[in-house]
Amino acid sequence: MLDCNGYSEPETPMFGRFRTPLLPLFATLILSLPASAWAAETISGAGLTVTVDPSGSYDIVLANPAWDFGGQIGYPLSNLTVASGADAVGSFSQIAFDFQSDVAHHGAIRSYWDHQAVLFTLSNSAAGSNAISFPNLTRYPQGLSHINFCGVFGMPSFYGFAPESPWVFFDGTANAFVLSPATHFMVASTAYGPNGALASGISPQIATLPAGFTHQVLLVVENGINQAFDTWGNTLTSLLGKTRPANDADTVLSQLGYWTDAGSTYYYSTLPSTSYTDTLMAVQANFNSLGIPLGYLQLDSWFYPKGPSAEWQDTSDGIYEYMGAPALFPNGLTGFQQTLGAPLATHARWIDASSPYRQQYQVSGDVSIDPLYWNGVARNLAAAGVAVYEQDWLSDKAQTNFDLSDGDAFLDGMAAAMAREHIDIQYCMPTARHFLQSAKYSNVTSIRASQDRFAQARWTNFLYAGRLASALGVWPFSDILMSGETANLLVATLSAGPVGIGDPVGSIDGASLSRAVRADGTIIKPDATLTPLDVNYLGDAHSVNAPLVAATYSDFGGLRAYYLFAYNRASDAAAKISLRDAGVKWPVYLYNYFEGTGQVETPRDSVSANFQNGWVYLVAVPIGPSGMAILGDTGHFVTLGKKRVTALEDDGTVSLTVAFAAGEKSRTLCGYSPNAPEASAQSGAIGPLTYDSATRLFSLPVMPGAGGTATIRISRPRASSPVRQARTPAEPAM
Repeated sequence: MLDCNGYSEPETPMFGRFRTPLLPLFATLILSLPASAWAAETISGAGLTVTVDPSGSYDIVLANPAWDFGGQIGYPLSNLTVASGADAVGSFSQIAFDFQSDVAHHGAIRSYWDHQAVLFTLSNSAAGSNAISFPNLTRYPQGLSHINFCGVFGMPSFYGFAPESPWVFFDGTANAFVLSPATHFMVASTAYGPNGALASGISPQIATLPAGFTHQVLLVVENGINQAFDTWGNTLTSLLGKTRPANDADTVLSQLGYWTDAGSTYYYSTLPSTSYTDTLMAVQANFNSLGIPLGYLQLDSWFYPKGPSAEWQDTSDGIYEYMGAPALFPNGLTGFQQTLGAPLATHARWIDASSPYRQQYQVSGDVSIDPLYWNGVARNLAAAGVAVYEQDWLSDKAQTNFDLSDGDAFLDGMAAAMAREHIDIQYCMPTARHFLQSAKYSNVTSIRASQDRFAQARWTNFLYAGRLASALGVWPFSDILMSGETANLLVATLSAGPVGIGDPVGSIDGASLSRAVRADGTIIKPDATLTPLDVNYLGDAHSVNAPLVAATYSDFGGLRAYYLFAYNRASDAAAKISLRDAGVKWPVYLYNYFEGTGQVETPRDSVSANFQNGWVYLVAVPIGPSGMAILGDTGHFVTLGKKRVTALEDDGTVSLTVAFAAGEKSRTLCGYSPNAPEASAQSGAIGPLTYDSATRLFSLPVMPGAGGTATIRISRPRASSPVRQARTPAEPAM
């Protein structure tokens, strides 16, 4: 984890400055106002109150946790008004006001009714200096720990403060607050001002703000760190109008793919004495030989000409022309894709100084901000069967000039043009600014949250950066791995993001991949991203190098299965896991996936799980009213993934529906029962149920019906002894 040293902006008078020379004017203005203007205005939200005083002070007081935030505009306020309304987030109350600095300003504090979120808004009536941050919190909870996200790939830090990051603070019981920009992410800044004021606004590198400029900042408070991430992220994406993509929203998310980026076997390299196109066709043939179709193929920076010599082999320069290099694709990229027959994902760098695009289109920094450029790129990609466009180098070369408009013009233009052609986007080498910016675009569906070539050394950074991604409605990508790397494949699958491999031809491990995908290459995923538990934030903030425990789930309304992954980061032989910390609220059957053993546990139980090769994987499935627990298809890592088990109910009898890929003849379901259950097929068919009275585990072969599904009912024999009915209402998201 990074320490973000050097990322905290220097203290400047711009943040938290009290303008004491204006106090005589302030007194005069107050005396001249009508009597009603002397009164402070107060509104209430979900467990909090907001008060704004004509003096310019504002307070936010919460009951749970008992936290108090407050600040000072630095100028007297006029025209205080209270109103109620609703926006895309929900119903709210709001206090609005005006004040005068070098120009007239309009401000507002909005409090939402159904969750502890406060939105700060500040507008300029005329062009003026960038001299006010709002909020400028001179009072906020002290002595808290924090996490920031800094540098390339948004790496987590529990020590430094990155101005481009949301700032997440938490106490020893995991109460948390998040402060972040809600607009203008590419130039927004959060920093400590004089005397420790916590200030959020526009970067001091921007000297002036134009007439009509409006900036917003969001404060969210929650009981629980992961809950704070979720509430904050959902509020932000709702406010910005993003449709949060499903975990199978596009080909890259739903299907197993092959990547040719750094770390892959065929990154600027081919099979000996073989062309690039023939090498890639051999990759596809290897997939076919294993009975797993190639879901898509990623083409990295080698595929287009770069640098002043327009050479595809150039590894250091930018795009000369964004097209398939003629030396590699004699029939063009479209011709190659039509021969391949699988969708493509295509990589992009920055625009080289020698590129003719600099004369044809408007360029800022080293990228285009011209809609004509993006429209042309998107049309060409659509014609070539491209499903996902990957913009790389965002933290470095693929940047605009630093100003109020160009960063948005670059990323807005890209998103709009790709959306018109039904192409999704993946951000690569992002900073925290890009994670935040993704909340604007429904077609930014995935983001690289790990450095090149996934490995165990990347896991911690990936899981924390993935928490930032998932909060903002974008799925984290681990980068490529080799198919036989069981633990890497497991973590990538549990992330619910893309899964991509880069093995040599002839070395792809089909048996290993079958744990992650169906026979048609569809990834069997959990519903949510694998996320560190709150207890990990508390420990890592104090350099407690304990094992990291992360969790995700499959949710079926009243029944939720949890997938728990833990790994060693020091010399521990085992992980101690609190099931309640993982989200478990009712009795479960806890199954050690790779040992094939398990036992009944309750939420109050803390379990010790021994590491094998430094990690362990557990599946916790709920014991329903039937007294049984359905593990699902243990041939997959995610045993109750929705692409395999599409429905699951337990009203005393278990009913579940199983989906099959074309050509799949049979799958085996497993579960726990105190005694041998009985099974029947409502559609499809079943084989003989087997039951092990020692382990109390059963297995049941299931075959598809005409529609490619099977619906099965499993019940306890009527003669069996009664079992306490475990009440399992729907559980809240982690």
